[in-house]
Amino acid sequence: MQATTVENTASKEGSPSGRSRARAGIAFASPAVLLLTLFMVVPFGLAAVLSFTNWKLLSPLPNRWVGFENYTDILTDSDFWGALQNNLVFSAIVVPLQTGLALLLAVLVNQKLRGSVLFRTIYFVPITFSLSAASIIWLVLLNPSGMVNTVMEVVTFGAFAPDWLRDTSYALVAVIIVSLWASVGFQMVILLAALQDVPKSLYEAAAVDGAGAWKRFRNVTVPGIRHQLFFVATITMILSFRLFDQVYILPDDPGGPLGATNTIMVELVDTGLNGNQIGKASAIAVLFFLIVLFLTIFQRKFEPAD
Repeated sequence: MQATTVENTASKEGSPSGRSRARAGIAFASPAVLLLTLFMVVPFGLAAVLSFTNWKLLSPLPNRWVGFENYTDILTDSDFWGALQNNLVFSAIVVPLQTGLALLLAVLVNQKLRGSVLFRTIYFVPITFSLSAASIIWLVLLNPSGMVNTVMEVVTFGAFAPDWLRDTSYALVAVIIVSLWASVGFQMVILLAALQDVPKSLYEAAAVDGAGAWKRFRNVTVPGIRHQLFFVATITMILSFRLFDQVYILPDDPGGPLGATNTIMVELVDTGLNGNQIGKASAIAVLFFLIVLFLTIFQRKFEPAD
């Protein structure tokens, strides 16, 4: 029976209609493959080659092959390790917090309540802003005399109103708040779509068995959207390592104060554009890619099975 099925499949693929579908598939995929190759594969390949040179911008000296010298300099540079530490701390806080908050908002707006459509819109609106625009908005709000501190002074009776963007203890916290506000709506929409695909019959069966709201959430909702939850956590982790706009715009100096919000992306831009060291910046880009690739593969080890 299996042999017959394989033979039928092979005959269909070899038939004119099968070949036509294959050509159509290639035709539809070709633009995406071409763009990915042109704007991702080729630039990364060039960066990998340049990372072994001492190429400098606006330098009359010829390029020289330096081997692993750039990588040695980077891996012995305390600024790079400080930036990586900030990335890891930011990711460790934002990934679970943003995923959990997105799930909470998705559950809330999935209820059949009056005004739920309005709340969905409100939660999603920040996504329509670019991160640069969102950072500028929060730059005003987080000013020492801005709205955030005004509210904090009222709530804490004047006991807590820090200089968010100039205090090394609170600068990264401020960046995390801005990032959550600007991005949680995207994850919420993904999880909301997943929630609406969970069969209602499962909730009804759980209710008949006497399961309360929490047990239905734990035993029906979470297992029903586990793959989407994992996808959201993975994509949030990748995006958290690309942290740049907020830490470049919010502090007085990019990555400040005193490197408290410095990230690998800021270090890359500073090395390449401000320091004119394209070879070294390319090496940072390659290391950045390898770190994110390793973390993504490691995270996939915990992907829930069907």
